[in-house]
Amino acid sequence: MYDNNQHRSILTSRERQIFQLLVEDNSTKDISVLLTISEKTVRNHISNTIQKLGVSGRSQAIVELLRLGELSLN
Repeated sequence: MYDNNQHRSILTSRERQIFQLLVEDNSTKDISVLLTISEKTVRNHISNTIQKLGVSGRSQAIVELLRLGELSLN
């Protein structure tokens, strides 16, 4: 039986992690260092998320993710 209260995320855990770090005012370079991945990989995750959401940039993606409850402001 499917639980209607169960939230299925549209983001991967890595995408969520990256956008949470963006919300916390980290740069692409900061995020790459924190997660020990390349800046290109960070940009790819951001780009994939923007595409999934159908928005035109990082700021719009953040607003949409907050609206959907995928991100929170701490």
